[in-house]
Amino acid sequence: MQELKQITLAFDETPEPVVPEKESIPEAPLPPKKRGRKPKPAPLVPKQASKRGRLSLKDNGEADIAIEIPADEILFEKRYYSIGQVAEMFHVNHSLIRMWANEFDDYLQTKKNKKGDRYFRPEDVKTLELIHHLLRQRKFTTQGARDFLKKNKNADERFTVIQSMQKIKSFLLEIKASL
Repeated sequence: MQELKQITLAFDETPEPVVPEKESIPEAPLPPKKRGRKPKPAPLVPKQASKRGRLSLKDNGEADIAIEIPADEILFEKRYYSIGQVAEMFHVNHSLIRMWANEFDDYLQTKKNKKGDRYFRPEDVKTLELIHHLLRQRKFTTQGARDFLKKNKNADERFTVIQSMQKIKSFLLEIKASL
């Protein structure tokens, strides 16, 4: 069937010549459409990293901060340390030390005064150092760290040997750097 075309007549103007339509050139066939979701367009504003969750030590900048536990001679001069002093040694909040004391009460023998303040023995500080190592550096969960301490009764001794070896390694690396 033929298509009807509209003709307009203007009597004061000269008529425009009618141009026949060109036949359309067949285009190359399109590739078949992919199934599934369409890819999302790039966002106009760059997406910022999420602020939720615990940052890794590298992202948080705490990788360089070492815990500041005094040498054994100095540590064992006092009988008890307050929770604030222990929190300063580990560069963490009081609440985290309190939570560790509650979670690992089988391994820590903290004392409380009548007011309810916690006091830690030097042995407890050493045990907290091992707990800190398990949770923060080796990324154990609290349950995993508890199981590790339960299975390895001599974990404190092994940890002290590992620490002394790390001190020797850092000392040797300093000597190497100075050469």
